[in-house]
Amino acid sequence: MWEVQERSMDQPSGRSFMQVLCEKYSPENFPYRRGPGMGVHVPATPQGSPMKDRLNLPSVLVLNSCGITCAGDENEIAAFCAHVFELDLSDNKLEDWHEVSKIVSNVPHLEFLNLSSNPLSLSVLERSCAGSFAGVRKLVLNNSKASWETVHTILQELPDLEELFLCLNDYETVSCSPVCCQSLKLLHITDNNLQDWTEIRKLGIMFPSLDTLILANNNLTTIEESEDSLARLFPNLRSINLHKSGLHCWEDIDKLNSFPKLEEVKLLGIPLLQSYTTEERRKLLIARLPSITKLNGSIVADGEREDSERFFIRYYMEFPEEEVPFRYHELVTKYGKLEPLAVVDLRPQSSVKVEVHFQDKVEEMSIRLDQTVAELKKHLKTVVQLSTSNMLLFYLDQETPFGPEEMKYSSRALHSYGIRDGDKIYVEPRMK
Repeated sequence: MWEVQERSMDQPSGRSFMQVLCEKYSPENFPYRRGPGMGVHVPATPQGSPMKDRLNLPSVLVLNSCGITCAGDENEIAAFCAHVFELDLSDNKLEDWHEVSKIVSNVPHLEFLNLSSNPLSLSVLERSCAGSFAGVRKLVLNNSKASWETVHTILQELPDLEELFLCLNDYETVSCSPVCCQSLKLLHITDNNLQDWTEIRKLGIMFPSLDTLILANNNLTTIEESEDSLARLFPNLRSINLHKSGLHCWEDIDKLNSFPKLEEVKLLGIPLLQSYTTEERRKLLIARLPSITKLNGSIVADGEREDSERFFIRYYMEFPEEEVPFRYHELVTKYGKLEPLAVVDLRPQSSVKVEVHFQDKVEEMSIRLDQTVAELKKHLKTVVQLSTSNMLLFYLDQETPFGPEEMKYSSRALHSYGIRDGDKIYVEPRMK
């Protein structure tokens, strides 16, 4: 340990990668644990290293927010990191790409590298340095303010790069690379200032194999492109995230159908949908996007698709012809013209018409169902000329086979009997 600390004094000021590694993963701070990705690494070389049998190193190293400014001894890095395949160096103080290169070039199996929130815009990335990243498949440069020139250099030297994260880098424009990156499948470029579609189309040119494009929190206002051109620009795009973009017109949503392989769309928080209810938003989007299988993270089942498409027909059936979208006519061809849904009042019935039988008389009356038996007796007192104390009531449900039921509890509400129009109430004098 002491030997590494002495050697680190020859490095640029600040804490070295090797210093932090030794401190964090010493036996005192990081005891040996069994499990996936964990274990004691004892490299065969270099011989004579005083620490090679003393560090418990996992294959995933997390060294974020440690104040790292430089690499440290490269031989030590090579000795301890030969098995490492993921490295998180985010939120450190690395500002020189040469120092990053010294670390990465000595981690031969590295596939994932996170350099977020390091001030790397202060130096130029040369192609000789970028070559040390050649095996990296996932690279995170969020909030690094990496220039497009830096990105282009990386793309030329990383032939197997599959996922690239460029969030929070204050991009207002996109600069096209001189060569296409055929390997990239996922681009995460959220929280920038990309407002014009002409900038987004450059991403399609640079990354023709793109499967997933995450553009959330960019104020993209419209998709200005023909359908044929969109299909050529993003021929393999399966998923697009446009959360909190500035889209405000249904024609932009319809253009998403031009991506031939699109299956998943995320569209929350856009101005276009603000005036609709949650149910309307989902159903109208599903109906307009016939090929998608997932919307805003939720799977679209076959039954939900049919319900949404029928809803879409009924939604637009009363609109003027010039305002009806083309999708409406496609769905009418599929389902036919639908009848408007009947308006069903689900509120409980407040009154009913019943037949009141007393002796040989029958009188049809409308009675309130919110009143009690005692209140009904008061209402009937003048009709049957009996005092309430001398009155017995019997209710006959027209559909029951059990005969009349005595209404003996004065405080019981009439609606609890399930009285319906056409039922009968018999009034009899109490026998003394």
